[in-house]
Amino acid sequence: MTRIAILDLTTHPEALLTGSMRVWQSISGWLSPAFPEADMWPFDIAEGAMPLPHTCEFDGLIVSGSEFGVYDDIGWIAPLQRLLLNTRAAGKPIFGICFGHQIMADTFGGRAEKASVGRVVGARKFQHAPHQSGPKNFTAHVWHQDQVTRVPPGARVTAHAAYCPVAALDYDFAARSVQYHPEYDAAHLQDLFTRGRNVFLDGATADKAAAEIKAADVPRDLDAMATAAFFRQALAAKT
Repeated sequence: MTRIAILDLTTHPEALLTGSMRVWQSISGWLSPAFPEADMWPFDIAEGAMPLPHTCEFDGLIVSGSEFGVYDDIGWIAPLQRLLLNTRAAGKPIFGICFGHQIMADTFGGRAEKASVGRVVGARKFQHAPHQSGPKNFTAHVWHQDQVTRVPPGARVTAHAAYCPVAALDYDFAARSVQYHPEYDAAHLQDLFTRGRNVFLDGATADKAAAEIKAADVPRDLDAMATAAFFRQALAAKT
């Protein structure tokens, strides 16, 4: 069975989030139906419960979102960047979400930083680049304040929004990343907005985001088939 390592880079304070899904569970629940032959193997990194894996321990890598930025003084960021470089050198596929998108860009020669638009939470409309297959316009859930501001050498932008010029990237090796959150379903986000209101989101931001999520039509399997196909194609190319 294909082993996919999911790096969970988001903290999970039990006092606030008891009973709520961990990020790795959201990622596995989103991707597993489209990728049933994969064994989703979580690594609890941000909470310090587990060390980063070695490249020999997985076939493919998923890098989650995080409340941290690539510029933060966090002990696991530099080792994560080394792991990303080693994974590229091993020819194994990498998929990044939100912070994962940013740290991949930063590691592979681009740049990520706080965006002038500030924190964006809720749902936004995006456009695929003309060379991409599938629908041109789509809506996705978002929750971030940082963006990729310089595209790494050899990467190409595959999706964008008016507020986010680099919303998705494909690399010239086996790597792909997105700024938005295909793994989060609406119910989970609504729960987080309720729990985090006036804690990690001010009330007005939480209420506005909740209204946007409720009004948006974001499919639960957004990008899941394409991501599974990306992993399959990259793994087949290695054999």
